[in-house]
Amino acid sequence: MRLFDTHCHIGLIHEDQLEQLLAVQYAKRVGVAHIISICNSLTDFEVIYNNLKSAKNVYHAVGVSPTESGNKLIGWDTKIQQFLKLDRIVAVGETGLDYGKYLQFRDVQVDMFLKHLEIARRAHLPVIIHNREAGEHILDILKHNIPEEGAIFHCYSEDWDYAFRAMELPVYFSFAGNITYKNVRKLTETVKNLPENRILIESEAPFMVPAKYTKRRNKPEYLPETAKAIAEIKGIDLEEMSEILYQNSLNAFHITEA
Repeated sequence: MRLFDTHCHIGLIHEDQLEQLLAVQYAKRVGVAHIISICNSLTDFEVIYNNLKSAKNVYHAVGVSPTESGNKLIGWDTKIQQFLKLDRIVAVGETGLDYGKYLQFRDVQVDMFLKHLEIARRAHLPVIIHNREAGEHILDILKHNIPEEGAIFHCYSEDWDYAFRAMELPVYFSFAGNITYKNVRKLTETVKNLPENRILIESEAPFMVPAKYTKRRNKPEYLPETAKAIAEIKGIDLEEMSEILYQNSLNAFHITEA
């Protein structure tokens, strides 16, 4: 079995560089062949990117999360374009809208989201979408601004109707450890109805820990539990489902394996 963790905040699991590298290795031992490292800020990105330079199975996304919209951000878009010149950068993000805790910065978020989408279009990269209580606005913006390389709805939280409408666009839907819980009918229905070739999985570590590891901080090595849940919902053998998810990840991020 080989898996692809499409969204992991490695820098939030451990601050120590050695511990970060060990987290990647522990995940690899249980079949997590690749990880995409996510950072909310560009300062964190630079630190984590340098910490993980020796981890060749780790790819990176670069962007400023909407959760940073309340901070004073100067020249962030120029910095992203500079970072895009680095090796193993496969996406722009995470970006999007967060109308939960950060609604007061709505206008700032929309401006940032549009600029991220423009950067992604110019760089020919997909975008990773953060959505909290802003689904309709995000979908409306994407309809007119999504890059040809598509988008990934990370830690998907909307329902099947939303996914059905979103599938008109070149998008993938990534599910985290919360799909392993029993009381997630909305997510289960969405996975059941989605075409197999539109589904991804992620750890979202250190958040969204699978049910088996409740009360622990999440790690990418727990990703097999999410794969098992997806396989059970779809009624597909775990090995077969894992390979489908793996190939979907390569396609979503336009990665060609040597």
